[in-house]
Amino acid sequence: MFGLGCEEGKNARVGTDGFKTPPEKILVLRPSALGDVCRTVPVVAGLKRAFPHAVIDWVVQDSFVEAVTAHPAVRRVIPFPRKRFSGWWKPSVGREVIAWLSSLRRERYDVVLDCQGLARSGLFAWCSRAPVRVGYTQAAEGAWLASTRRVDAPIEMHAVDRMMRLVEDVVGAAVDRDMRLYSPVGAWERLRAQMGSDAAWLDGRYAVVAPTSRWPGKLWPSERYAAVVKAMDQPTVIVGSEHERGQCRALLSLCRENPNVVDAIGKTSIGMLMALVERSGLVIGSDSACVHMAVGFDRPLVALYGPTDAARVGPYRREHGVVQCLCDADRYDHKDEAHGRAMMQRITVQDVQSKIEEVLGSRRSSIGSHR
Repeated sequence: MFGLGCEEGKNARVGTDGFKTPPEKILVLRPSALGDVCRTVPVVAGLKRAFPHAVIDWVVQDSFVEAVTAHPAVRRVIPFPRKRFSGWWKPSVGREVIAWLSSLRRERYDVVLDCQGLARSGLFAWCSRAPVRVGYTQAAEGAWLASTRRVDAPIEMHAVDRMMRLVEDVVGAAVDRDMRLYSPVGAWERLRAQMGSDAAWLDGRYAVVAPTSRWPGKLWPSERYAAVVKAMDQPTVIVGSEHERGQCRALLSLCRENPNVVDAIGKTSIGMLMALVERSGLVIGSDSACVHMAVGFDRPLVALYGPTDAARVGPYRREHGVVQCLCDADRYDHKDEAHGRAMMQRITVQDVQSKIEEVLGSRRSSIGSHR
């Protein structure tokens, strides 16, 4: 381990047994998905606290750059153009891929942390040629082969704690989990402009509902979300990607009927969504990025989980906000749509309403106790 008591001012940074002085350049690999990127921020925060003079770069899928570009611990976000690079076999794209990978090596990083642990991130780590490349013993798809230091972090651990095992191996001591997110500069102003002149609700107490998912097995019925929203006594904004509008039919009907319910699906960038969550009074959603944003901005949240293990991928240290109804025969497989939908169907409207009351009541009590 490198430790925090290393002498400053040594010329030779790297020795055969590791670092003789604290690392000066660190690269973090966690390109995707958006929720995973949002909950990786304690990695860079912990590294910066341990090595305040180090510069820290982060490889992030190009469509998710806004999620971390404003974080004060990050010097530079390196966009990974995943969609474009998927055509790597084409000569023109292949040359771009090689140039991009070569750029990682030219930076001469002292340490690389592979927080993803898959073949792609393993390739990035290996191509960096950093003398110390830290990854998981349990990394999948052969990614462990790229690591010079392999850390035991069982898959059963929460994803945040697994990543922090890598950080603690580098630092040589326990590290705080600082989950704070930072909205990009100007994101709130862009959001207000996008919502238009009828967005007076932005100045008050509003809820954010994120009902969509890439995986159909994670979806809670739209009509149940609509029933919950109808019963709420505050403005509510519905968010998601434009291509997910079909998952929200009942909610969109409610938007047309009730001016207090706002359709923002497909209308926000990631930075604008972060600004929206940051000032919200409540976030409700399935296993999605919005839930992890709520953790990062310390917002009250209610998270609906079915075929994914909340103990591993749920909102970090916010278990009290999770609604999940499990049976003995259940298995965690979000790719099995039928089984996932059956698990989500067990969650009732009353379950969610009760959890909202519990979470908001707990929040009010906590605020009151600190006055």
